[in-house]
Amino acid sequence: MPLHQGHEKPDERPLSVNPFYGEANPAVEMAEAPPKHRLADAPLPPSTAYQLVHDELMLDGNSRLNLATFVSTWMEPQADVLMNECRDKNMIDKDEYPRTAELERRCVAMLADLWNAPDPSAAVGCSTTGSSEACMLAGMALKRRWAQRNADRYPGRDARPNLVMGVNVQVCWEKFCNFWEVEARQVPMEGDRYHLDPRAAAELCDENTIGVVGILGSTFDGSYEPIADLCAALDALQERTGLDIPVHVDGASGGMIAPFLDEDLVWDFRLPRVASINTSGHKYGLVYPGVGWALWRDQQALPEELVFRVNYLGGDMPTFALNFSRPGAQVVAQYYSFLRLGREGYRMVQQSTRDVARHLAERIEALGDFRLLTRGDQLPVFALTTAPEVQAFDVFDVSRRLRENSWLVPAYTFPPNREDLSVLRVVCRNGFSADLAELFLEDLKRLLPELRSQPHPLIRDKNAATGFHH
Repeated sequence: MPLHQGHEKPDERPLSVNPFYGEANPAVEMAEAPPKHRLADAPLPPSTAYQLVHDELMLDGNSRLNLATFVSTWMEPQADVLMNECRDKNMIDKDEYPRTAELERRCVAMLADLWNAPDPSAAVGCSTTGSSEACMLAGMALKRRWAQRNADRYPGRDARPNLVMGVNVQVCWEKFCNFWEVEARQVPMEGDRYHLDPRAAAELCDENTIGVVGILGSTFDGSYEPIADLCAALDALQERTGLDIPVHVDGASGGMIAPFLDEDLVWDFRLPRVASINTSGHKYGLVYPGVGWALWRDQQALPEELVFRVNYLGGDMPTFALNFSRPGAQVVAQYYSFLRLGREGYRMVQQSTRDVARHLAERIEALGDFRLLTRGDQLPVFALTTAPEVQAFDVFDVSRRLRENSWLVPAYTFPPNREDLSVLRVVCRNGFSADLAELFLEDLKRLLPELRSQPHPLIRDKNAATGFHH
């Protein structure tokens, strides 16, 4: 989340209040409007406070038209009711809310089975506030296991732990390396390869490598990284050098797509080298933000010393989390979705979303102005750039003009070594229907004649063109 500071020169104007917002007589109500940047001296009627906040939030974008976010923007009304009923339950207080804790346990068991844990009953896991926290926990476990294996060298000047990953990883992995003092070793993009190369990743590993991160669904273009090939490259490395490097699979998105649509793809606990997996329940897990999941293949993969046991809330509760207090609503909603849909329901929902993505990508490609990098046939996500012959506009112009029609489509530049490549990315989610996709295409087609008539791309500073962070 962004870090906010107070205004250097605060806007001293009070909030503007419509006289009709008052509780009684519009002619005399609200003689004093509340300030913006300090607490008012007196309270407001609840209806007035609601209306002031509601009016300002109208200026936010429409989440259903936000094709930048992977986060779920629609759930069934029954899920809304359940979440409202559980919003006041503290997820950490498992003794006070034992049934909520039981639903969390069932979700972990379901995911262990879904991800083919050798013994689902032996797998351990927990809910988190999202994949970012889940990745932090997985990274901590990797580092602690490495430290245990290297207790004779670490801590020490010559034993700095490192984590190998592609340059396309989500920013949470860079945060992990920064916060926990781990060297980030990143495999750059090359040519038409927009994610990690297994052989290059293995070459970056040494005796200080705590693990390798594989991404099942890159946020840059929606493609799966070849997890099985990565494990094979690390198997070969172990044969040559004796180095036994574990793999963590960041399945923030793909972890809830591949099990239903790509059942023959081997990426999960079927690979012995995969020690842990995370996913975002609030992405293709079909739950509102924020809930994530972290699972380890067995208890040996999660060092016991990282698990805290607390009893001051009542009972003995093992916990492994960065956050302590958080609502149980999202966990309940995840269990509702698992119960409601089952395997076949999830398959149908995810297939429908992938069909929308593939069809929309094909229709955009047929316009002739764009070149597809991916086609929505892995994650329901596709990336595109302008065709080589297009000189009048670029992806930043397209993003800006689509925003005028309420569509939020990010434009951004790829990382090393493909900084020369700027793309648009379209994320299709449950709720972005074929009808909405058709409306999006119509708006894009309507904009193209004006864009084609430009003398040149209008946005010169690409760094300032978008606030998008993948």
